[in-house]
This record gives sequence, C-alpha cells and structure tokens, in this order.
Amino acid sequence: MYILGISCFYHDSAAALIQDGKLIAASMEERFSRIKNDSSYPMQAIEFCLRKAGISAQDLEYVVFYEKPLVKFERILMSALGTFPRSREVWQEAMLAWLPQKLWVKSTIHTRLNVAQKRILFADHHMSHAASAFFCSPFDEAAVLTVDGVGEWTTTAMGRAKADWDGTGRNTIELFAEQRFPHSLGLLYSAFTAFLGFKVNEGEYKVMGMAPYGQPKYIDKVQKLIHINADGSFELAMDYFSFHYSATETYNRRFNDLFGERRPSSDDFFTMQTNPERAGEAAMQTNQYYADVAASIQAVTEDALLKMARSLYEKTGLKKLVFAGGVALNSVANFKILHETPFEEIYIQPAAGDDGGALGAALWAYHCVLGKPRAFVMDHAYWGEEYSDAETRAFLESAGIAYEFVENDEALLDRVAESLAAGKVIGWHQGRFEWGPRALGNRSILADPRRAEMKEIVNTKIKFREPFRPFAPVVLAERAAEYFDFPDVAKQMPPKFMLMVSPVIEDKWTIIPATTHAGGTGRLQTIDAATNYRYYEVVRRFGEITGVPVLLNTSFNLRGEPIVNTPQDAWNTFHNSGLDLLAIGRFLVKK
Repeated sequence: MYILGISCFYHDSAAALIQDGKLIAASMEERFSRIKNDSSYPMQAIEFCLRKAGISAQDLEYVVFYEKPLVKFERILMSALGTFPRSREVWQEAMLAWLPQKLWVKSTIHTRLNVAQKRILFADHHMSHAASAFFCSPFDEAAVLTVDGVGEWTTTAMGRAKADWDGTGRNTIELFAEQRFPHSLGLLYSAFTAFLGFKVNEGEYKVMGMAPYGQPKYIDKVQKLIHINADGSFELAMDYFSFHYSATETYNRRFNDLFGERRPSSDDFFTMQTNPERAGEAAMQTNQYYADVAASIQAVTEDALLKMARSLYEKTGLKKLVFAGGVALNSVANFKILHETPFEEIYIQPAAGDDGGALGAALWAYHCVLGKPRAFVMDHAYWGEEYSDAETRAFLESAGIAYEFVENDEALLDRVAESLAAGKVIGWHQGRFEWGPRALGNRSILADPRRAEMKEIVNTKIKFREPFRPFAPVVLAERAAEYFDFPDVAKQMPPKFMLMVSPVIEDKWTIIPATTHAGGTGRLQTIDAATNYRYYEVVRRFGEITGVPVLLNTSFNLRGEPIVNTPQDAWNTFHNSGLDLLAIGRFLVKK
C-alpha cells in the first residue's frame, strides 16, 4: 500500500511516499526547483517520490495533505475581521491567494495527479507534526510536544502517543492541550528574526547562531512581550505585534520603542569576539546590543520550552519525548530539554518543520486512520535523489569538465582524507540527498576543524555568508565523548541529525577551533559506519592521519541557495566558490 504525503502553500513545500508504513522517498521541492524555501505545489518532489518507487499516481491508495485548508482559512478570516481595518492587506492577500488556489487543495491534487477525490485526505497540522516524530521514533510510548508558528489555529500542542508494532493493539496519538493563535512561541521568535535583520521562516537559525556572541541582558524587556506560566502555557502582549493583522510586518512601532530600530540586513555583524581588531569602530557597540537581544530571546524561548517539557512530563509520567514543529530545530534548546528535564530520551525527526508535515500526514493516515501496525524507525536522513556513475560521467563529459575516476572506495577515501589533512576544502556529493534542512554527509562541504582560519575561509570565500555563522563538527559516534560534554552521546538519536548543540570539552577548544562556536559549543553530528560508510570512513581516516576524528561539515550550497541536488548543482557551486576539490561519487574534479 502506497500513501503520498504533501505539504505546500506556506513554506518548505515537500512530498513523502511510504509503502506499507515504511518511508521510500522524501524531498523538499526546493531541491529540484532551486528556489529557496519554495512554497509552491511540490510537483517535482512528488514525481521524484513516484519515480523512486517505480509507480504512478494511480498506484497510490491515498494522498494526504498536512493540514486542513478550510480551518486555516477560517482562522485567517476571523483574525482579519477582528483587527479590521488594520488588516486590510491581510484580507486582500487572503482573497487573492486563497480563493483562486490555496483553498482548493483537493481539486489541485485531483487535477495534477488524477487521483480520485475520495482518496484525498486531510490531517490536522499539529497532528501531522506529532505523527512525523512519533511514527519515525523507536519508542513504544512517548510524550508528544509540537511547537511552531501556527497551523490552522494551534501553535503549540502537548500529548501522548502509543504504538502498535504487532497488530494486536492500536496506534494512538492524543493531543490533550494546546495554545492557539495569536499566542505563538514560534511567531515571537520570528519577530526577533525580522528585527535582527534576517528573513522570517529562514533566518531563525541565524538568531540562534548570533546569540552566543551576546549576553541575555534584555530578558526583562522580552518578558514584556510574553507571560509564561509555570506549566509552560503563555500569552503574548499583542499590542507589540502586527503579524495578526499585517501581511508583511511581524511587529509594530511599540516593539521598536522598546528595542530600538531594526538591524539593517546589509550591515556587517561583528563583535569583540569575532573581530577584536575593529574595536574602535562605532558599529561595534550597536552590534553587541543586537547580539545581546538575540541572547535574550533565545534564553526566554529556552525557558518556555523547559517549562512546557517539565509540565508534559508531570502530566504523562513518560520518560521519552518526541518533539516536532519548526521550533524543534532550535538545537540549543533541545540539548537543555534533554539534560534539564526528567526526560531520558528525545526523538526529533530531521525534517521537524513544515516539510516533515508531509511525512507525518502519510504516517498518520496509515497508522491512525487505517490502524496499521508500525514497521519503521527513521535512523538516518538519506531519503532524497541519487545519481549513478553513468549519470555523473555523462554530465561531466557533456560539460567538458576534466575529472579523475577513482576505481575503488578505499583509494577514494584515502585521497579525500589526505586532501582534508593538507588543508583542502572539499565539496562532498554522495548517494541520496538528505531529508530536512541539515547537510548530514551526502551533500556537504568538508574541511579541517583544527585550522582556526577555516571558519573565515569557508564562510567568506566559499559560502559567501555572514562570518559569525557556526559550523558543525562531525565526529565518530564512538569517539564523541572525548570531545563533547554530552552524557551518553552515542546512545542518543538527535545528534545523528545535528539537532543538539553540546558543550565542547574545554581542552578540545583549541584542537577543533573551526567548529567550536562562541561560548565553547558545537552542533555536533555523530556518525557510524553502518549508516553512511563513505562519510564515516573519511572522518575515521582523517583521524588516523591527524589524531582528530572530527571534520568541519556545512551544507553544500552558496548563500541564499538550496543545498545542491544534482551533479550539475554541485559543479556550479564548486565552480563559483573557493572549493579546492569536488568529489561526486568516485569522480574527483580539481580547480
């Protein structure tokens, strides 16, 4: 039985295909369209999923959409009516976008895929998030937390879930508590994302990366915007915000009166930690203020999430937690939830945001609607498209690109490890691309973390992005405890998906300076040979040469672009950047 899940028309459109409850293929549309955060109907991602399974749309038992458009439209209209006439633009946008397209999802799916309308189902947005986490986890029973901007009306949900693995019981996800729009932790964080000069629904992780350069000096000001109760429930002071009545702005003049003017997105960001040689410049003090604001909203967000998690534990008594929604990508908070609450294990699906809702919708239909037993655990993220040696060779030769084909894996891995140890920066394109926003070793840029200068080289000369942005250390799972102060790190799932920021053991700060962020932390990725042999072996062999089984890993893309998909995408990024070597499968291309 094949079930296709779809998410689209907001941001990060995606498709995911399951067969008898097991994932076959999944991708965001942006990987094929090359439009960052593409929100359009994910036709290319759908075609990829069907192609990977070797089926047509007529073979699908059901197609499931990740939310309920009519309920979402109701929320938009009710909010617009409640804030009219300030909401005139929102009302206008709703009429222009929803009436011709977004409201008629069933008709769109029916027309584009020629699937009978009775085979098209709709899941609740936060149920899709919950299902995406629980039905991919290894847990028999777990507490459930979902936190994002907003679905239909819900912005946060708590619950519990139980699995049926053998067909003798039933699968259940009960969401027993919720927060409703306009009170949203995700939208609060997004307001600060905009204030700090970044793009909403894209730059939230930049706020998280900026925060360690500051001190949380303005928690008292942030607390004027949100009241958090002991049980994690909260209310926003809506007179500081405009997202409930504006189509373009998330906050209003009163917010500016409290925090000052927005940081221009074009301004350089530097502090005494990043550029001490610029200490005399007037912008230094201003930048430090913005860093302190970032640290403050991050601290308040963590406080809210910790209170939610503790309350959820008290209500369920369960030791295992599944967490989903865009806020579940806040990897700093995730580490604290694991280590500062009674939960002993946490599972976060690598595509925790709206893209993952496509997978959650399909799994919800299979397990909760149809009552089928579980048969799947997501322990890796490699669910995208892959390209054969023949396809890669055909591209390289048609483009007239000189290459070397390495005849066996052992020689390839030795060459790459030696090049990294010699200070080369490598574009690494292997196998199926990753599901979710993180590059986890199949579409990655790799470099030597021992060289402090690599942080600037990769940020400014290769990625062309802000110099304060951190890089992830990828480490052999069995060696992670030597470098990171993360109890039982090898046993936890989120580090496999780069979803927790851990303290780096202090005497290792100078050993891996290029991946040690301000304050001595790293958003680590742990790897094992069974999950990704080539990736693991490059790190292991680099460790044999240097004594350090860690590499710098960042996404294989240029600033503002999606992560590469095809060999041609990889070549374009290689050609237009300062990368030294490109490894596509066993093909090596040099500058």
